[in-house]
Amino acid sequence: MEAFISLFNQYNVPAAFLVNIELTLWSTLFSTILGVILVMMRISPVSSLRAVAGAYVELFKNLPLTIIMVFMVLGAYAQLKLSFSDTFTTNFFWLAVTGLSLYTAAFVCESLRSGINTVPLGQAEASRALGLSFMQSATQIILPQAFRGSVAPLGNTLIALLKNSTVAAAASVATETSSLMSEMIEYRSDVIVPIFLIFAFGYVILIIPIGMLTTYLSNKLAVRR
Repeated sequence: MEAFISLFNQYNVPAAFLVNIELTLWSTLFSTILGVILVMMRISPVSSLRAVAGAYVELFKNLPLTIIMVFMVLGAYAQLKLSFSDTFTTNFFWLAVTGLSLYTAAFVCESLRSGINTVPLGQAEASRALGLSFMQSATQIILPQAFRGSVAPLGNTLIALLKNSTVAAAASVATETSSLMSEMIEYRSDVIVPIFLIFAFGYVILIIPIGMLTTYLSNKLAVRR
């Protein structure tokens, strides 16, 4: 117990978890927006849009997240001069959010597409019979039902995003949990087990409520056929 107390007194562990939570929340927002755009492109009647969206999803699903994060720093920032702020800490934070959002959007798209597959084909045919355009049919009829049918996979994507936020260290975000854990191990190697337990239980505490909420919403919002 003394080891845990000394670690919390010496290091600001809650602040590190807060950075990961902020990374997750912002990335969830942007990846959801991009994921919705991608899934609408994938079900679009325009073949070129379907091809572009399909290529994007396949590319980012199969790219290691670490490579994307390193590219955001060494490619987008160092070579392409992409910058969100004059402050290094803030700039690297948003570079990490961008990388996480681009990566996660591919999985959001696939989760929503699985939800679209639960919508009966007759729904789309009925909307066309009523004279609705593709955009009207997608936004007013198909996507609302798809969201209800994809709560579980979206919840799993959110959990994966929270855990993936630790890769932000590769984008030089020095205040998140993996960076802090490395620092703690380097300077407090005498208490390695308590260090691992702190971060392991920290993520368990964050992830279990998401899983429980996802299960509840999945059962409550499920479309009864």
